[in-house]
Amino acid sequence: MGIIRRGLEKGINALGYRAIRNNNAVIPLKGYSTSGLRIPNIERLSDADLTLLNELLPWSSFLVDSQGRRFGKPFSEKKRNIPETLPDPRILDLNRKIPLADLTVMEVGCFEGNHTVSLAQLAARVIAVDSRIEHVVKTLVRCAMFDLKPDVYCVDLERDLPPDLDLSCDVLHHVGVLYHLTDPVRHLMVMSGLTRKALLLDTHIAPSTAEMKSYSVNGKSYDYFRLPEAGAAAPFAGMLDHAKWLRQDQLLTLLEEIGFRKVEIVEERQERNGPRIQLLATR
Repeated sequence: MGIIRRGLEKGINALGYRAIRNNNAVIPLKGYSTSGLRIPNIERLSDADLTLLNELLPWSSFLVDSQGRRFGKPFSEKKRNIPETLPDPRILDLNRKIPLADLTVMEVGCFEGNHTVSLAQLAARVIAVDSRIEHVVKTLVRCAMFDLKPDVYCVDLERDLPPDLDLSCDVLHHVGVLYHLTDPVRHLMVMSGLTRKALLLDTHIAPSTAEMKSYSVNGKSYDYFRLPEAGAAAPFAGMLDHAKWLRQDQLLTLLEEIGFRKVEIVEERQERNGPRIQLLATR
């Protein structure tokens, strides 16, 4: 079990959760293969202005416009070092199953707005939150370049939600965040109360052979695999010192208990950091 833990921690470190950006790398502006993605307010920029925009903010991912020019920056030579795919296939699949055109979607952990863009192109309204103010700013800029106007807020999900902010939604888009939280059970309970219709959840889960601990929420015990986190200074990490990865069976049971009567497992996959699951839970 110790081997599993060390292997997971090594994989996370290698992927850049505690890595230092390689600022000495030569990152070309032009010459990327293009998928034809048009970014209206980027297309109009000169190369000089786009270069300046790419340096103004601490980007950790990038898109490519229809001219093959880079909008944003890779995090490092090994992480987020290829253009992001828009729209994300998970969002397209969600829209096929639950048409978003008349719905409000809340995105948890908007990062730099790549998913936010796709959601805002499909849904009636998008609310996006992130715990890091720099991510909020980057998301606003990214979306503005597409002429999109989601509601974006700086909200730390490890704390109580702001009482003056209405975060209720029809659909909750929850990708790549739960496995960074110290209290994922209570978090899902809170978010369930804000979600009227459905939850798209994509998260790591505890390895079946890992050494497990347990903690209690509302008098019920939940098993988890404890993993260190790098804290607020790292753009891809949780805000605190560790995260709890839940067991798959307990996660599915929890979703049913908090009101999602149907839970569809869309995909199960083994990634470098460990097992991961994508599911769609509906009322």
